[in-house]
Amino acid sequence: MTCASCSARVEKKLNKVDGVNAVVNLATERAHVEYPPHLTEADLIATVEKAGYGASIIHDQVPDNSDSIARSADLRRRFIVSAILSIPIIFLSMIPAWQFAGWQWVITTLGIPVAFWGGWPFHKAAFAAGRHGASTMDTLVSIGVLTSMGWSLWALFFGGAGEIGYTMSMSGLLSLDAHGHTHIYVESAAMIVTFLLLGRWLESRSRRRAGDALRLLLSTGAPSAQLVQRADGSEADETIPAAELAVGDIFAVHTGQKIPTDGIVVSGTSAVDASLITGESTPIDVRDGDPVIGATILTNGSLRIRATRVGSDTTLAQMGKLLEQAQVGKAPIQRLADQIASVFVPGVLLIALATLLVRIFVFDNSLDMALSSAITVLVVACPCALGLATPTALLVGSGRLSQHGVLISGPEALENAHSLDAIALDKTGTLTTGELAIVDVVNHTTTDTLAILAGIEAHSNHPLARALVSGAQQRGVEPATVTDVREEAGRGLSARLNGEQIYAGSFAWLRENQVPVPPLDEPGTIVACGSHNEFYGYAVLSDTIRTDAIEALTWLHEQGIEPMMITGDNLASATTIANQLGITTVHANVLPEDKYAIITQLHAQGKKVAMVGDGINDAAALAAADLSIAMGSGTDVAQASADVTIVESRINVIPKMLRIGHKTLRIIKENLAWAFGYNLIAIPLAVFGIIAPGLAAIAMASSSVIVVANSLRLRNAQ
Repeated sequence: MTCASCSARVEKKLNKVDGVNAVVNLATERAHVEYPPHLTEADLIATVEKAGYGASIIHDQVPDNSDSIARSADLRRRFIVSAILSIPIIFLSMIPAWQFAGWQWVITTLGIPVAFWGGWPFHKAAFAAGRHGASTMDTLVSIGVLTSMGWSLWALFFGGAGEIGYTMSMSGLLSLDAHGHTHIYVESAAMIVTFLLLGRWLESRSRRRAGDALRLLLSTGAPSAQLVQRADGSEADETIPAAELAVGDIFAVHTGQKIPTDGIVVSGTSAVDASLITGESTPIDVRDGDPVIGATILTNGSLRIRATRVGSDTTLAQMGKLLEQAQVGKAPIQRLADQIASVFVPGVLLIALATLLVRIFVFDNSLDMALSSAITVLVVACPCALGLATPTALLVGSGRLSQHGVLISGPEALENAHSLDAIALDKTGTLTTGELAIVDVVNHTTTDTLAILAGIEAHSNHPLARALVSGAQQRGVEPATVTDVREEAGRGLSARLNGEQIYAGSFAWLRENQVPVPPLDEPGTIVACGSHNEFYGYAVLSDTIRTDAIEALTWLHEQGIEPMMITGDNLASATTIANQLGITTVHANVLPEDKYAIITQLHAQGKKVAMVGDGINDAAALAAADLSIAMGSGTDVAQASADVTIVESRINVIPKMLRIGHKTLRIIKENLAWAFGYNLIAIPLAVFGIIAPGLAAIAMASSSVIVVANSLRLRNAQ
């Protein structure tokens, strides 16, 4: 596809098939199609082919841009050759003093390869569309070039322009003087082809750059897997590409390696760093039966994992699908632009024909002047800019957001992010770090509980252990010397201290090992220790406020957006955190159904509300919100009901998301204003003969490049 008319035609053909709902994107050259069970992929491809185009089903989620690179290289080669040949054509045509005897034959000889070889991509596309009774932007270009060259050849052989001594001058834009002979338009054909090749080449490069974020995201996964057992139960010991794993295969992963696909742990214990996918800063302990996500990293130990989802079904691939789906989407205003583009080319052909006839039969212009105006109308019209206005901005904007770990569901999310009055936030993992710190140490004897805990936990990589050791260091507590340390994954540790067996872990773990724990309630997250003879005490650990939460909430306040806390935690804990963050509205002890009711109440008050949840338990509340944001819900990306998914669970990304979203929407509106405005001005100028074909080619090529270049400003948006 080369212009908005192309994508509109393909989309129209697909949507004419009963039960099909299709969105075709010019910038990504992809279609998102929903179709009923009685249709097949072959039916869809056949429909596209009937429209005059080719298609294939995407099986490899990572975009293969080899065709795009080859097309870009071909456009670059044709542009360079055409530019070299066009320079003498243009100068000789416009500067009479340089027009030596027989110059017109020289520029025609140079112009033929430019018009036919350089312009072949336009002629080929126009012919393909014409075979199916369609017209595209390439139709206008091809007719303009062929008409210019055809007329010039006729003038040379039959119109007197081929006589030795023939000169031609240009004063002003359309004040043509051929010194008594028919004017030739070789320079117009050369300029049309050269400048449009330049525009297409720059546009092709820009599209590839705009799609870099999707390719980067999808290249995050592990390239290979160490297969140890096939799905049929047969043993194996080989390294295979991760893409060749099948559901049921068992593979091994060791410390520092990426898990190649989603699966279930069948043996081993380890901590898994999921920050690349979910943004969780604390490694997660896993053991037999626990699920793991592909592209996450083992921080210690080794695991054997049975593959449960492979290929396009993995969490990483689903994230890519969500990003691509957002990039394929269209804003409502873009759909209007596409409808206009679909009838635009036939309309331009009629305007060009009317211009030719009116100038000849009404205004009694020469055929030269009438033909020049008609050619200019054909060339200057540019529906490309209309077709590229939304997709290029959305492609770059969503790509930039993905670099910050933000995935949007489509352009509607950008619309919904406007004019928010309130944002509802969960506490744990959103406003707090998820990293534990010691807040209290309770000694039940004269024994230094923290010293014993630090001594035992120094032998573990568990997040609680690291927090205890770090806390002891910060308090200047020397860890006790222990021996024979053993860890029961997910439960606790045992060791020997001065020849005595001691235990560290939860109250339940200690009681299980006959430690005389008094009847105490666990005040939050605790690690206790004791021996068979004595209960030493415990340390209380608590989540800490994210430093970026203060910055983010300050920005929200400045924008007039009221942050409020909605959490399932108890009121005392929630209020303590809220007070530190300056949040005045707190809803604690809230169940999922209560969250939905709160969002509904806020709507009843006339407020536009964003909801931040986990995308799973908060589905109803997320669906009710004007803007729904899922934090760190990488495992639920495919089914997420959220408009926005923040893969990295960092609240300071929300202001960035709102700012970049606002800029993206503004760029889309600027692009559409330019695209509509350009055509409203350019076509009348061409009709009234104010601009010439060569200048029309420059303007037409520039309009698409300007739209793409304006969209690329979003690459550095913050």
